[in-house]
Formats: sequence, C-alpha cells, structure tokens
Amino acid sequence: MPLALRPDSSGPLPADRRRHPGTVAAATALLVGLFAAGGTAPAHAVPSAPSTAPAQQAPAAPETPPQAVQNPFGPNTYVFDPSMPVAQIQATVDAIAAQQVDDEMGSKRYSLLFKPGTYGTPEEPLIVQVGYSTEVAGLGAAPTDVTINGHVDVYNRCLTADNCIALNNFWRSLSNLTINVTGLEGCRSSANFWAASQASPMRRVNITGGNLSLMDYCTAGPQYASGGFIADSKTGAVINGSQQQYLVRDSSIGSWSNGVWNQVFSGVNGAPADSFPNPPYTTLDSTPISREKPYLTVDPAGEYSVFVPAVRQDSAGTTWENGPTEGRSIPLADFYIAKPGDSVQAINSQLARGKNLILTPGVYDIDHSIEVKRAGTVVLGLGMATLTAVNGSVPLTVADVPGVDIAVVTVDAGEVNSPALMRIGKAIPGAGGDPANSAVRSDPANPTTLHDVFFRIGGPHVGKASVSLEVNSDNVLLDHIWAWRADHGNGVGWTTNTGRNGVIINGDNVTATGLFVEHYQEYNVIWNGENGKTIFFQNELPYDAPNQAAWQHDGVLGWAGYKIANTVKTHELWGGGSYVYNNVDPTIHATRGFEVPVTPGVKLHSLLTVNLGAGTLDHVVNDTGAPVSTDAVGVPSYVADFG
Repeated sequence: MPLALRPDSSGPLPADRRRHPGTVAAATALLVGLFAAGGTAPAHAVPSAPSTAPAQQAPAAPETPPQAVQNPFGPNTYVFDPSMPVAQIQATVDAIAAQQVDDEMGSKRYSLLFKPGTYGTPEEPLIVQVGYSTEVAGLGAAPTDVTINGHVDVYNRCLTADNCIALNNFWRSLSNLTINVTGLEGCRSSANFWAASQASPMRRVNITGGNLSLMDYCTAGPQYASGGFIADSKTGAVINGSQQQYLVRDSSIGSWSNGVWNQVFSGVNGAPADSFPNPPYTTLDSTPISREKPYLTVDPAGEYSVFVPAVRQDSAGTTWENGPTEGRSIPLADFYIAKPGDSVQAINSQLARGKNLILTPGVYDIDHSIEVKRAGTVVLGLGMATLTAVNGSVPLTVADVPGVDIAVVTVDAGEVNSPALMRIGKAIPGAGGDPANSAVRSDPANPTTLHDVFFRIGGPHVGKASVSLEVNSDNVLLDHIWAWRADHGNGVGWTTNTGRNGVIINGDNVTATGLFVEHYQEYNVIWNGENGKTIFFQNELPYDAPNQAAWQHDGVLGWAGYKIANTVKTHELWGGGSYVYNNVDPTIHATRGFEVPVTPGVKLHSLLTVNLGAGTLDHVVNDTGAPVSTDAVGVPSYVADFG
C-alpha cells in the first residue's frame, strides 16, 4: 500500500507509526491538492465543510449476529428476503459491521446475500457498512433485480479523531445489485461511499439517485485512499478524490472527477479522454478480452445456481444494460459446497467426480494442493474465503485445461515456505525460470480466468512463499489480482515474511486486467511468455530492504517492479506505476521501476514512478525517465510511451 504523508507534507512518520489503530499513519503519497492534476469534483459532490468527527460506527456486535433466512452456505452466510422487516436486516448488518470494521487481520468471514426484491424505503432506508472480510451481493440475474434504498458504504478508518484514512481498507466486495442512494444526514447523504483500497472490488453494481464517492470526505483528513477496481457497473458522477490509482473496466459512468497518479479506463462508456500524464488518464476504447466473475443467483422457487458469464472480445460497457448477460447457468447440485474443516482429500474427491466447488466463508488449512483438473470447472469463494498453506503446500493448482474460473479466493502463505501459493498449468523447473511449453489443451476463446484472487505473505501471521502466483498455461486471463508481501501486520520483516516474486507468467497470450503486486524481495513480476498484455499495473518496491548490499543483483541496484524477459518479442502494457519507499535504509537506490527488452514488439504506455518519502528510484523504464527521490516526494516521473 502506498504510504501517506503528514497533512503538512513535511515528511513521513517513523516506520513503526504506520497504519496501526490508535496511531497516526505515515502513509501514501503526497497529493498536490485534494484533486491533483485533473480538475475538480462537481460542485454538488463535496460539502464545503467536512465533519471532523470519526466515521459513523455500527453498534457493538453481539457474539452471534441474528441469522437470516436458512441457506446451504453455512453459518457465516446471511441470506436476506425482501419480506423481512428493514429493522431486522439493519440489526444484523450493523452487528456484523461493528465486528468487522477494524478487524483487519482477523479470521472471521461473512457473506451478506440479498434475494431479488427491494430493501428499505426513503422513509426507512437500509444502511449497510461493509467491514473487512465481508461480501455484499445480490442474488438476481441482473443488478436491477435487487434494489437497496439507502447506502452500502465503506468509510475511512479514523485512527484518531483527526486522522482518518482508507489506505488499509482491503478485503471486501460489493456486487450484483442496485443502490438507490437515499438516507443519512448532512455530509453522509451526499453520496454512496466506497472508500476502499486494494482487494475491494465493485462488480455489477448499479448506482442511482446520487453520486459514488471513492473517498470519504466526511471525516477529518488526510482522507487518503490507495487504489481499486470497478467492472461491469453503471454509475452517475464518480468522485475519485484522493484515489491514487484506479482501474475501471467495461462499465458506464456519468462523469469522473479527477486524477492523481494513474487512473485507467478500459472499455468504459463516459470515460474521460486519454490524456496521460496531464491529467493522468489512460483510456482504451475497448478491452481486448474479458470475462466477468461467476455469481450466485436464486430463482422464485428458492433454487440456487451459479451463473458463469461468457467471454467477450474487444468489449466495452456492461454485460447487462442492453439485455441479459450471456453465459451459462450451473445448478447448485453440480457444486460441492465446502466448509472450513473439510479435508483437501474430500474436496479433491468431489472435484474428481466432476463437481464444481463453492468455498463458504472461513479460513481453510490446506496441507496439500486442491487440484482442479477438469476443463470448465468453477471455483467460487463466498465471503472472502481464505486458503492457508500448511507445511509448505501449494494450496491450489489448475491443470493445463481451458475455461476454468477461479473467483474470490484469498491465499495466505504459512510458516513453512511454499514454492508457490497458486499454480496455473504444469510446474516449470526452477519455479518460473523458463518459458512454458505446456498449453497444448488451452483455448484462446475460452481462457482459464482468475477473478479477484488475492495473495498474502505475512499480515495475519508469519508467511513464506517463493512465488505467489505462477502461470504456466497459455491463454489465461487475470482479472484483478493483488499479490501482497505484507508491509504491516503480524509476522513482518525482511527475513520473516520472505517472498521472492509476486507473479511469474510463463504462458503465452496471457492478459491481465488489474494487476496489483507489492513489496516482493526480487522482481515483483516476471513475464516470460509471448504476447502478454497488461491493462493497469500498480506496484510498490519493498520498503524493508536492510541495506543496498541485500538488495541488488548483477551490478543493478535493487530489482525492477515489472520485468519482461530479454527473450520476449511481443508485449504491451497500459497504465503502470512503481513506487519507492526504502524506509529502513533511505540511502538505497533502485535502478529502474520497469525492465524490458528493447525490441519493436514490446510497447509500454503511461508509465510512472514516484517517491513516497525514502529511497531513490533512478529511472522509470530501463535507463529512461528522470529519478524520483526525497527532493520531490510524491511528484511522479512520467514516461508516456516506450518502445
């Protein structure tokens, strides 16, 4: 996560003061004004005098929140029916929010699901605050089938009364419903707030009746937010505010207020024109290949299914505004519904019999690989389901087969080093050192896809993994990945939560739409395969290298955030940023943020590096681009095009 500076921009706070409740965060990016480099928000969007009070908190949680409609997905999945009294629903969501809004590294997981219908009224709105490890989703065939009159909000965490930020608002999601913005008072009535950073996707959401704000301007400053992802959604005015980087894909928006460092739009109706770096908008008319995340639905008879959207080529706009989303529906009977405590042997036995897999909310200890071998298998996590490696396992592997969907799964490293946390395709000798030749059964028209798949090395506990995600198959789509070697939390230190590389791509024809990779100890991303495409890349180099001698190789200082192998002939990237903050030894240099072969088929667009308060990054890409250092903290160095 990018760090934020003090409001007076006089420099970062000591490292041990970062991001811990009850302390002032030292944190992300110097913002040159609230709406840097891109104009201002609509006049009606931001109140003239934000409150200095902490964000609204839900009431204290009972030990067990009241259960809603019975469902097949376990005790931490709550299914709401529109016939339920609003007060009953409100009591349940308030109890869960109170438990989760500050539980950043906790083990509880929740899925809040709404059957088709309308919830709340202008007179009695439903107000949902979404905390950590919580999913809010509609169960209709289209987002318009579920309407919440009210709010579904994420607010800043107020670490003190005058220090409110969204920098660590991770691991939550919102999908497949309409929010008709109404209710609350004063500043809180001005928008639906989604003040979240990494690993907090918004998908298939329809915002009506008000603005969508990606920052929480109703609390005391500094109000920083770090980045996020929206797909297949429709909104009116969007207030980007302090979001430093963001990707919006295949959506429709009414307007976008401003840019900070790196705002990317791919296939978005209403997106601002391409103008990088002033303002820093990177806009693609269409997305080369896309597939939306599978989602749960329920019919009037109460029968559940999982809908799997179809692949789209050169896509733009939502899948649902002009008619039903194309795809296939899989009845719940074709799924094995796993619960925490189920053995890997039992899960693999069901997969081998042809079942798909639903992981209900919770944390799963995985002592050997969950093996997905059948083409077209769907693995769907509910409530931010988490797989934790035990005894150095690779928690999930996928064979070289087409059409597999892995959706909404978090994978944590364990105390014993894992060679990888997820592996797509047959393992390559040397854990990703050479190009793959394993994709004989892949299908360009039916890629295996990862949606909202997140990796953590450290944070909840000590973790070690050589590689977080290794992709050996051809024709794979990575649709919103966050690979994170923790910079805060539990089990954090240069020799404690060890992670060599975040993502290694060995397959050909791999596309990434939304690739967030942070703090790994060598190259954060290595791309060995041909014809790779990345739309949006956000990276932070590791904060905690102890000295220059520990972080250099082959006469090069540090390691680049994004490395394209010297053998690669074709590759294209749009919208990439790499940030430096060497807070343990501020004298450290990194030679470059991006390292690529100089060849006609390798093209990079809209690149930047930025200094967050310590260390120096000498070049943006190869030996091109001005350095970023503490001489100009938070001021990017740009390269509009390379190659």
